[in-house]
Amino acid sequence: MAAPPLVQLKDIALTFGGTPLLTGAELSVSTGERVCLVGRNGSGKSTLLKIAAGLIEPDRGTRFLQPGASVRYLPQEPNFAGVATTLEYVEAGLADHSDAHRARYFIEQLGLSGNEDPAQLSGGEARRAALARVLAPAPDILLLDEPTNHLDLTTIEWLERELAGRRTALVIISHDRRFLANLSRSTVWLDRGETRRIERGFSGFEAWRDEVLAEEERDQHKLARKIVAEEHWLRYGVTARRKRNIRRLGDLHALREARRSYRAAAGNATMTANAADMSGKLVIEAIRVSKSYQDRPIVADFSTRIQRGDRIGIVGPNGSGKTTLMNMLTGALAPDEGSVRLGVNLTMATLDQHRESLDPNATVAEALTGGGDTVSVGGKPRHVVSYMKDFLFTQEQARTPLGKLSGGERGRLMLAQALAKTSNVLVLDEPTNDLDLETLDVLEEMLGDYAGTILLISHDRDFLDRLVNAVIVPEGDGRWVEYAGGYSDMLAQRGVDLVREQPKAEGRKSQKALKPTRAAAQTKRRLSFHQKHALETLPKAIAALQETARTLHRRLDDPGLYARDRQAFDETSAALATAQSELAAAEQKWLELEILREDLEGS
Repeated sequence: MAAPPLVQLKDIALTFGGTPLLTGAELSVSTGERVCLVGRNGSGKSTLLKIAAGLIEPDRGTRFLQPGASVRYLPQEPNFAGVATTLEYVEAGLADHSDAHRARYFIEQLGLSGNEDPAQLSGGEARRAALARVLAPAPDILLLDEPTNHLDLTTIEWLERELAGRRTALVIISHDRRFLANLSRSTVWLDRGETRRIERGFSGFEAWRDEVLAEEERDQHKLARKIVAEEHWLRYGVTARRKRNIRRLGDLHALREARRSYRAAAGNATMTANAADMSGKLVIEAIRVSKSYQDRPIVADFSTRIQRGDRIGIVGPNGSGKTTLMNMLTGALAPDEGSVRLGVNLTMATLDQHRESLDPNATVAEALTGGGDTVSVGGKPRHVVSYMKDFLFTQEQARTPLGKLSGGERGRLMLAQALAKTSNVLVLDEPTNDLDLETLDVLEEMLGDYAGTILLISHDRDFLDRLVNAVIVPEGDGRWVEYAGGYSDMLAQRGVDLVREQPKAEGRKSQKALKPTRAAAQTKRRLSFHQKHALETLPKAIAALQETARTLHRRLDDPGLYARDRQAFDETSAALATAQSELAAAEQKWLELEILREDLEGS
């Protein structure tokens, strides 16, 4: 028997400004459940979470809260009014029976002292204080709206472990795929005002969502064809049996009304980076560069060589110097020591993470054009409204002040500004902030097809794994080390993750100090016969699976297959899903064995 819900929303409806936002949304969470709430930006996720927290009253529907159950809600924008310090803010959120020491404990765990002035907090510090406030009381239900926003990787991974170890029921809104996949066990999809739920975590959501949307599209196609057939019958069919004709005319009106009332899923953004002429083969060469602030080493004796087509990720805790290193590599900041050489024919486009630099009083059109009706895209004029639509802005938003935009809308606007410029080097500082999952997919696809070089700062582990081919991380005392592969590859090579703290007596070990320890453990190891055989045979198997997938794709590209042979369409779709799954597993296995082989040969 299913456990009774701690909180339950039924048939929730809410209208803002005459436009229905929620039209029949539901949410139910029982003890220990871990639910992720997903949907497009502007679909009403945060509003539904506020209704669950009891902060907003819906126009229609019911909210049930189990008597005695405690709820804590993490807002995107915490309110620090009336408190003098962060510790006071966290203590104000404790329940009467809560241990007061928990406030101090979580403040320290999240890297704060408790004495910070809330008015002077950065975005990351405000987010950590808000997290401490909701975690300290140990509530029965945690409602978390974008908990990873403004957090660095070390804090995100600490928060994951903290939440995974609790029995608290969770409802999470986040654009961090890895965070959702690691924590969720159920998924609620808010789409066009209504909710659908599957008892699978986020890792199984996207494939299921695509199936649902494809089925909807097929149903709408059938409906359109049925309407055409009914109209033809009414015009040219037998004129006798008048009552039957009238009934059938009523059925046609019902079909037309069903088509009119159907709300299609929102489209995706259209992103294209305007490529400049090809750069030289060498893009950036840094030789033993160093930079210090107030005697604190930020970058010490770092060297790297970046070539055309490289995709380099820079990761690390907030305050570790990621932006400083990026600015030195791109020539925006001179090093104290060492030299940076930029290659020939470089054209850089930069996306800055500081969205507060946008003039809140300027309109969307003004931000893109500087005044006027056209925006220069790749050196060619284009009407601003047409370009805005590529990034999911409506025509009516052309005159919207930037101060009225949501975080996701500001993120899309800055991407539109950066991608309008021609470039062969993209410099991206936290490009994924506040973007919904569908827009992230489009951004990843665009960057994957980009012919130039990419330098990227990001705290999104999944985004890094999908995009970069090398990661630069801090090792302490200003030392930075470059690793081949994505974020997960870096962790495998390091042998220690970013959140592990070294004992104070030993100090922080550099990568050079870590290598002998790993090598010593591996000197007696070698690849087994089965591992060697797999390394030799997997490339051929991968090539065969790729060819199979291409063949099946070509079959499904036939627009008439579904109507002509439904069974063949379903069988081909299932075969393609199987081939893609086997291909992903084979590629992952080969990558793991190749990394193991390199580690053993280097020992």
